[in-house]
Amino acid sequence: MYKLFGKRIIDFALSLIIIVLLFPIWLIVALSIKLDSPGPIFYTQERLGFHGKRFLLYKFRSMKVNRERKENQVFKDHPDITLLGNFLRRYKLDETPQLVNVLKGDMSLIGPRPCLPFLEERFDANAKLRLTVRPGLSGWAQVNGNIYNSWEKRWEYDAFYATRLNFALDFKIFLKTIGVIFLGEEKK
Repeated sequence: MYKLFGKRIIDFALSLIIIVLLFPIWLIVALSIKLDSPGPIFYTQERLGFHGKRFLLYKFRSMKVNRERKENQVFKDHPDITLLGNFLRRYKLDETPQLVNVLKGDMSLIGPRPCLPFLEERFDANAKLRLTVRPGLSGWAQVNGNIYNSWEKRWEYDAFYATRLNFALDFKIFLKTIGVIFLGEEKK
């Protein structure tokens, strides 16, 4: 019952409440982005969602615009990350506009992180399982080492989540996510 209805109801209600609470902070962040560097406030990127459906993921822009990007992921202290962007990324504030994706039904609060479409060709059996659930703001892989793990290891964590999705696991991930936000990610 939770997987079919309860999870979506909780996602909708909590994301709406959090958006209302964060709105004043979003206004400050938006103004700060405009003052920090030229360019748009938001960054959008196509991602894979539930059953492989593509959607636009929203983020606060944390990098300089019009740059040539040679790598797929950019980590802390990269020269293209703005001064404000480092702060937004450290406290995951750049990710908070994804609450709109949750409200729209593209994402869930908890679930595997939505991946870039080009990765689909590399999917193994574990990675394919991740498409059987809605992608989330935080997931089992994110609270178990995330960036320190290979894609295959992350997909293993995602498969674990997809095959065991329940309220208790979602709540555990939620609590561990709070720790990651304030203490940072740790190697497993």
